[in-house]
Amino acid sequence: MVQTLKHEVLNEFVVVSEKHLNHICREAQAWYNNERGHSARENLPPGWSNQPEEIETNELKDVAFSTRLGRLLKHYWRRAA
Repeated sequence: MVQTLKHEVLNEFVVVSEKHLNHICREAQAWYNNERGHSARENLPPGWSNQPEEIETNELKDVAFSTRLGRLLKHYWRRAA
């Protein structure tokens, strides 16, 4: 977590106050623990227990995403049918 925070997040910001640093760390922690895929879990986020069902075709309209920290951290998912 520390290396990810340092290399993927903090290198992109000029931290101007402790409050600013706390906000960045909270957002990064939420992304890391709830949205980011982890290689040890077959690229599943920690809260997921199973792989999503396979779909033969993907269309752009079927993919949704959210961002954190000014689009630095992104999370993509497939919309429900």
